[in-house]
Amino acid sequence: MRSIVYSQPGTSAVLSLADRPVPEPGDGEVRVRVVVSGVNPTDWKARQGGTYGDGLPFPEITPNQDGAGIVDAVGPGVEGLSVGDHVWLFMAAASRPTGTAQEYTVVPATRVAPLPEGVSFDVGASLGVPAMTAHRALTVHEDGPARLAPGALSGRIVLVAGGAGAVGHAAIQLARWAGATVIATISSDDKAALARAAGAHHTVNYRDDDAADQIRAIAPDGVHIVVEVSIPANADLDAAVLANHGVVSMYADNGGDAASIPVRPNMSINARYQFLLLYTIGDAALAAAAEDVTAALRDGVLPVGEDAGLPLLRFPLAETAAAHDAVQGDAVGKVLIDVAAE
Repeated sequence: MRSIVYSQPGTSAVLSLADRPVPEPGDGEVRVRVVVSGVNPTDWKARQGGTYGDGLPFPEITPNQDGAGIVDAVGPGVEGLSVGDHVWLFMAAASRPTGTAQEYTVVPATRVAPLPEGVSFDVGASLGVPAMTAHRALTVHEDGPARLAPGALSGRIVLVAGGAGAVGHAAIQLARWAGATVIATISSDDKAALARAAGAHHTVNYRDDDAADQIRAIAPDGVHIVVEVSIPANADLDAAVLANHGVVSMYADNGGDAASIPVRPNMSINARYQFLLLYTIGDAALAAAAEDVTAALRDGVLPVGEDAGLPLLRFPLAETAAAHDAVQGDAVGKVLIDVAAE
């Protein structure tokens, strides 16, 4: 099979296309013929050494956590999955040497979820890190639901920072599916159009001097949940618009690795600041996210593409390095790699 590999950390130049044996699934594992691989910031950061430091945990690594394809073989002890099933994958390369940037990948069955009938592989490959991170961000409120479903966030107001990004896109769609009123902050008219296409009820340019006033006009009592991509840049805005007992769910360090948070405004509203990292939230939270995201798919939620607010940027497998560079360069939209014909 064709596989993208690297054996040392570095720029995308360390990635190469190689021929490797088709792997066999072991106990509790399945083999998936990958049709589409999704690329996320975590993939280039891991490759560059941000996850592993100066060394690698395996002699050779195939990147990319997310993907979608068809179950090709099932190992002993696996229930609920059969050869021929269409599936989406998450955390395929977490603590493992082989991700989805290859024609076949073996993963634990617990990291495989069914792709409902009629849902494309493009959608499946766009889930994983973004959708599951968004799910977690929306389910950590002190008085909020631990699971998402229609009506779970009724009466709540959710502020999504960076509504045109992949996590922001998923957060908008999941929050609206769950019944919330959704406000997205954006930096341009073009990105506002993408956030509205994803389902945001309101958009506010966070660069406006009166951004907090605009949000407060929509949510006089404040927002209950902030899905935050850049707490270093947005700490003052978040504190100005958060409701009493509100939560800021922080899933990235865009804008720097340190933040200054105003104490008194947050203290006065009993604010909570929740850090999120998908790889350490635990099996129960991962399973809940996978189940709820799949339920949303069955309801027609989480579409991708320009009309749905998340343009697709496509690369062939041989150009995985360029795909990684596109994500690292903050390309607007979802970067996908076409691994195999359907």
